[in-house]
Amino acid sequence: MNTLKEYFVPEWVSILFLIAIPLPVFLIALLARKASPIAKKNNVFYSILGFFGVYLSYVTVGSFNGWFNKVFFPPIILLFTTFPFATFLFTIVINLAIFKTILHNANLEDMVKVHIFRVIGVFFVILTYYETLPTFFALVTGFGDMISAIASIFVAKAISDNKPYARKLTYIWNTFGLADIIFTAVSAFVLTKISIDTGSMGVDTLARFPFCFIPAIAPPTIVFLHVAIYKKLKMVYS
Repeated sequence: MNTLKEYFVPEWVSILFLIAIPLPVFLIALLARKASPIAKKNNVFYSILGFFGVYLSYVTVGSFNGWFNKVFFPPIILLFTTFPFATFLFTIVINLAIFKTILHNANLEDMVKVHIFRVIGVFFVILTYYETLPTFFALVTGFGDMISAIASIFVAKAISDNKPYARKLTYIWNTFGLADIIFTAVSAFVLTKISIDTGSMGVDTLARFPFCFIPAIAPPTIVFLHVAIYKKLKMVYS
């Protein structure tokens, strides 16, 4: 196994990313709080914040202790963070009574609007500007995230205004957003394999602090949110 390659990322980029990364956590917690029964509003809100706080602390400790520093296939950071987190979401959380209650009570437009946090995808573009990520990968994933984020505003407005095309538009937007995050995950796999075989640039930057939060959080969370929206669409338009 080789070690991760060193790439220069300006300090201001890392600091700005650390400031931005709590955004999705707070938006998700606020969405759950709004849709929770009165007696459980604060419990749900703080439980989500607490879980992500512990999880991000675990990822931080792992990063600073070099747990993700070996270039391996599949990427070690996925084995230590992404896969276990995805398993937790899709085997435990999705079957919880409180999740089903939140899904039932949540407004579809609010579930769509929460994806505004994907403007954080701009960091893919910034990282490729500093030549720390493969250009094609970074531009497709970065702009895909930003398009999903900006479009969520217009999709939510169509839902709120009961436009006749709202259902179809939401399905199209939701599928695009899901395809984008799946492309990101698959591409990271492929680029890691190519990097090991040829020595070309991979996605090593995404295994280093603070950008290790991206693979640790984004793929499972975003896929889970899109699956929840599909479920909600069936409830609303059945």
